[in-house]
Amino acid sequence: MKKTLIISGIVVAVAIAGLIIFNRITKKDELGLLFAEATRGKFEILVSTTGELQAENSTEIEGPEGLGGRRMRFRNINIQDLIPEGTVVQKGDYVATLDRSEADNSLKDEIDELEQMENEYEMKKLDTTITLGDLRDDLVNLKFNMEEAEITLEQSKYEPPTTIRQNRINLDKAQRSYEQALKNYDLKVQQAKADVRESYLELQKQKQTVEDMQEVLSQFTVTAPAPGMVIYKREWDGSKRQVGSSISPWDPVVATLPDLSTMISKTYVNEIDISKVAVDQPVRISVDAFPEKNYTGKVISVANIGEQLPNTDAKVFEVIIKLDKVESILRPSMTTGNQIVTKVFEDVVSIPLECVHATEDSIPYVYRKNNVRQIVVLGSANENRVVVEQGLEEGDMLHLSVPEDAADFRVQGEELIDVIKEKARLRKERERKAEEEIQKENSRKDRRMSPEMMERFQNMSDEEKQEMRNKMQQGGEAGERSSANVKVITKIP
Repeated sequence: MKKTLIISGIVVAVAIAGLIIFNRITKKDELGLLFAEATRGKFEILVSTTGELQAENSTEIEGPEGLGGRRMRFRNINIQDLIPEGTVVQKGDYVATLDRSEADNSLKDEIDELEQMENEYEMKKLDTTITLGDLRDDLVNLKFNMEEAEITLEQSKYEPPTTIRQNRINLDKAQRSYEQALKNYDLKVQQAKADVRESYLELQKQKQTVEDMQEVLSQFTVTAPAPGMVIYKREWDGSKRQVGSSISPWDPVVATLPDLSTMISKTYVNEIDISKVAVDQPVRISVDAFPEKNYTGKVISVANIGEQLPNTDAKVFEVIIKLDKVESILRPSMTTGNQIVTKVFEDVVSIPLECVHATEDSIPYVYRKNNVRQIVVLGSANENRVVVEQGLEEGDMLHLSVPEDAADFRVQGEELIDVIKEKARLRKERERKAEEEIQKENSRKDRRMSPEMMERFQNMSDEEKQEMRNKMQQGGEAGERSSANVKVITKIP
């Protein structure tokens, strides 16, 4: 009986101890849900994006060479067969087959045209031979007529003068007819040679076209130009080029062979954050396929012009990030998470954004655990936290939400209101000056000479050049005075 009581006491004691520990843990968790602590340490401003791995350099697997030749009649050619993406190939290995049906029809048309031109060429040579033969016969006949006229004239030397004169006239006519026919024959020969040569050149061009098309068609079985892993080419809309897709003389790429020794992450940053991103900024990179792996890199390119991605309304800017180190497990098209470190503060106090509230006139404050509504001067912020420049110390406990008895909290830090307003004024001043600089730069660009004005300026005399300089300077000063007057007028109200 005594032993049973002892065991029961031990059980009760353990239960009570467990209950106490559970209550403390629960209370601690509740405090963690209700309050946050102001901490001191390194603070980073990050721009987080999602990207896609790509090889920095790659070899393109293209369709037939000469596809875009001047005399080629190929347009879009479909991919009939393509090996699976990710296949490792060696130089000369089979990659794809292109659909020959439309190309074969085009070749047949060219061969038919070649046969027709060959027939026309042979007919032209035959016609030329017959025509020139007839002309030569005419020349022989005219020569005979001329000789007969000479004989008649010679035999009529004892005839009356009128008869002799008539025979001489007949001889002159025969000689002129013969000479004119001889000249016409020479011209006809030259014309015939030119026509035959032109026909021959056109025939040779057509033969070359047929040979070129046959050479192109022999390359419709596409092979790898180098060893590597086959990656399908992306179209302009983001889809991949595959069986059924088409290539053209202006874009003959069937697939690519990426160089996996150096890789990049291609990502897009929205227009709100792009001003924070710059070349050479460090980046922390994760890969969705291997969440346990972490990589580093840096920004190597930031686009100057925004674009609108398909099925979105937001404007974004392309940013290229190069990985510092590459492992064999990484493959093109893998999704990456990128954290671009745009600014780092080494030793500052920061708090969660949920702790910050603001008055109607944008004065920020926090609720401290000791029933104080503390006005604070804020600095830079990231996605989760914000720097507190004045008003809090390390270790201060803050409400994460508005407490129920907030009206009873006493206000502290009112002397910081002037600091906050001055900081806001300086920020607006910097923005105004930046805007003025942009306007001045645009004005300077407008006053720059066009190529036509520059050419005229170079041809002017020294006096005319000086007069033009004075006018341009006066125009610039007048524009600045006008801008100043506008500023004064807008300040009067």
